[in-house]
Amino acid sequence: MGCDQVYMTILLCLCMSSVGYSVTHPGDLAILNDFKNGLENPELLDWPEKGDDPCGPPLWPHVYCSDSRVTQIQAQNMGLKGPLPKNFNQLVKLQNLGLQGNKLNGALPSFSGLLELQYAFLNSNEFDAIPLDFFHGLSSVRNLALDENPFNASSGWSVPDELQESAQLVNFSCSVCNLVGPLPDFFGKMPSLSLLTLASNNLSGSIPESFRDSVLQILWLNNQGDGGMTGTIDVIGSMTGLTQVWLHGNQFSGTIPDSIGDLTSLQQLNLNGNKLVGLIPPGLTNLSLSSLILDNNMLMGPIPKFKAANVTYSSNSFCLSDPGEQCSPTVNALLDFIGDFGFPLNLASQWTGNDPCQQPWLGIVCNSDSQVSVINLRGLNLNGTLSPSLANLDSLQEIHLDRNNLSGVVPMSLTQLKSLRLLDIKENNFAPPLPKFSDAVKINIDGNPQLVAEVGRPPKVSPVDPSSNSSKGSPPSSSKGSTLDSPKSYSGHTEANKGKSLKPIFVVAITASPVILVLAALLYVYCYRKKKDPKKAPVAYVVHPRDISDPNNMVKITLTSDISGYNQIRTGPEHRTNGGTQNTHVIEDGNAIISVQVLRKVTENFAPKNEIGRGGFGAVYKGELEDGTKLAVKRMEAGVVGNKAVDEFQAEIGVLSKVRHRHLVSLLGYSVEGKERLLVYEYMPQGALSMHLFRWKNLNLEPLSWAKRLTIALDVARGMEYLHNLARQIFIHRDLKSSNILLGDDFRAKISDFGLVKLAPDRDRSIATRLAGTFGYLAPEYAVTGKITTKADVFSFGVVLMELLTGLMALDEHRSAETRYLAEWFSQIKSDNKKLADAVDPVIDAKEENFDSISIVADLAGHCTERDPNHRPDMGHAVNVLGQLVEKWKPFDKETEDYSGIDYNLPLRQMLNDWKETDTVNFTNSNLQDSTESIPYRPTGFAASFTSADAR
Repeated sequence: MGCDQVYMTILLCLCMSSVGYSVTHPGDLAILNDFKNGLENPELLDWPEKGDDPCGPPLWPHVYCSDSRVTQIQAQNMGLKGPLPKNFNQLVKLQNLGLQGNKLNGALPSFSGLLELQYAFLNSNEFDAIPLDFFHGLSSVRNLALDENPFNASSGWSVPDELQESAQLVNFSCSVCNLVGPLPDFFGKMPSLSLLTLASNNLSGSIPESFRDSVLQILWLNNQGDGGMTGTIDVIGSMTGLTQVWLHGNQFSGTIPDSIGDLTSLQQLNLNGNKLVGLIPPGLTNLSLSSLILDNNMLMGPIPKFKAANVTYSSNSFCLSDPGEQCSPTVNALLDFIGDFGFPLNLASQWTGNDPCQQPWLGIVCNSDSQVSVINLRGLNLNGTLSPSLANLDSLQEIHLDRNNLSGVVPMSLTQLKSLRLLDIKENNFAPPLPKFSDAVKINIDGNPQLVAEVGRPPKVSPVDPSSNSSKGSPPSSSKGSTLDSPKSYSGHTEANKGKSLKPIFVVAITASPVILVLAALLYVYCYRKKKDPKKAPVAYVVHPRDISDPNNMVKITLTSDISGYNQIRTGPEHRTNGGTQNTHVIEDGNAIISVQVLRKVTENFAPKNEIGRGGFGAVYKGELEDGTKLAVKRMEAGVVGNKAVDEFQAEIGVLSKVRHRHLVSLLGYSVEGKERLLVYEYMPQGALSMHLFRWKNLNLEPLSWAKRLTIALDVARGMEYLHNLARQIFIHRDLKSSNILLGDDFRAKISDFGLVKLAPDRDRSIATRLAGTFGYLAPEYAVTGKITTKADVFSFGVVLMELLTGLMALDEHRSAETRYLAEWFSQIKSDNKKLADAVDPVIDAKEENFDSISIVADLAGHCTERDPNHRPDMGHAVNVLGQLVEKWKPFDKETEDYSGIDYNLPLRQMLNDWKETDTVNFTNSNLQDSTESIPYRPTGFAASFTSADAR
């Protein structure tokens, strides 16, 4: 073979190899074709009509491949219109997606499973929904842009916690994408996040503390609707990597932190249109910014000279209009004064200009010489301390600060005010010492417990013996100069009260009624002992799941009498460390002590692989002790420790320590460690009902049979009946749903998640409460009025029945408008047998023998979800209906009606005599070895009742 032939052979082989190697993976090809066929204008892609090889050669336009798999799609700004295919996340090798600037619409498909995706630009489209699992498993994503999409326009949406698992995320943008609720705290803890732009949404609440020391460089939180974000911006001063901060168009309040001067990389700062108050800190004036916008706030004091290139600061409360000019001494003194109160908004909004006597300043009165003579700020809920700067107001005659929340000490410098005639600070919390004012100054300190105790203490009354002389009119001895009552107002100092004897009053009181004195003494002793020996903390017991039948196998949960504070929750006795007394974080199980360290060990320090559930509270982790006991540890994440989360934590403990039922998940213990809260439950190995109804295919589970669904429904009904009717108190769950129903290995159900439970006054009366629960399960009267009864739980139970029947979620934005809300749609079709049969979950065998029970359950679900709560049954009715379907009783068909040696076909008297003889013989034989005396037979229980009848 010649060289030319060899060359051609090699070239042909290479070509064939290249062609074979470049054939596109059939799954990727199918998804691209689905994408193209779903578009209204697919011609814009310029993809071949019958092309079967996007990975070429030649490559399809906008498509890039590697090893026969699609790795990139770049079709931005083309005007494409239509949806993305639902199976889009099967492009498992996709790394870069650029679809921004089109008119793509419909529901955004889930991106769950795109493990290699690094860049996804979906911004500037018309996607109207985003699935809950969209962010699940995006472990490699670095840049994710979702801006300018009308996701869930009617209700809004929140970024789910799954996004925090994307540890490599650098840029996340979702401006104008209809976000609602608080800013997720996990953004502040993401190790690589550099850009976070969430402008023009409906976020609320404050910037979380987790953002402190964050590595963010660009932060946009501007122009939030529905009132905007609130709270201070103090945390910004710690984020030293920031280069661009946009916070305008919100309701941020408080002062600008001076630590903002540490942000040496900062170039742009926009604080326009907030409620910021106080003086501009020197740290901000020294920053060489390219843009600084401070307009439309309530900033006060002088306008400093800024180093920023472009500065605007109109519509504030500055004293003068020219930079560098200083305020008058009077204004400076008053600014220092309210600065110690934190510059309250009601004052900052009105204290403008450089002369409080030329224009009205709230609470400031001037004399004829245009000097401040009266400060009247009573009853304004002011917090803080009293500034010594008031001593600079020489003309001040009266200071009225009563009925506020002021603390600290009264400054000594105020005694230098020669014109001062009145200082009224009653009903605050000032501390001693109180300076000595001249006798000309009237001072009112009533309602300041520490000051009152310091200036004049009531006498100590000792218990009186009724037989002593004191009971006959002699006054008890007292220290010289003691007084009976604390002075409510006085002139000068306590010396003004010397010489005013109260002994006659005391003697008259004793003479008039010695019995009263005795009763008072007894009351004093009682109160003192009660204070020294408070009631022991209530103890609740729950049975350990290892042996439910053993009543001695208990887990002790100790609650303090008041668990309203973080540090007032205890598990077990206190222990001491070198630092003093701390909470003991243990769970007592018989003789075994399970520490928090053990919980960390058995959950592998709360490893993600052991996570079995997640919600607003935090995550739930699986753990197993050395003895094989499995636990479920519910962990409140540090970032969500707010009032709502702590309330739910305490509610769950409070409820589960009072109730015990085989269809309620058992609480084994809880723990408090810093800001972390842990609840420990019995482990339910089959997880939530929702997994088996909606995700069984993805999780490779067996679908639930109709028989199992009926049993689960009955279990839930019994648990709810117990809460509503059979417990010692009436409880309303408020969040009954399929994800809060857990299953054991035998698929028996237990209700969980009691963080929203409310204690009801009685079964019929409603209670007003903040709206809580899950949309799709909420009763209409609760959603509208905020008032709730047990019938709201009945409504939620009816929705769960519908989910069991249909296999559909209570609310699914991906379904058509007609079927989106399950309760509304199901109520329309339940009475039509054909439509009902079509609506039944396809995995259920809806044959004739099952359809009767299906119809009964559908009818029950309809009654439970009636719009009028008075038309809904109680849970006892649901138990009766379902019980007849699940536990159908049949007579015993054994030919010989014999049990324990008794023939039940005999006449009753003969049957009783035979049973008595048999039982007596057995009893006597078993005791012969222990007794030599004959034991007379005394029938009890069932036998005794018939013996008595025979005697009659």
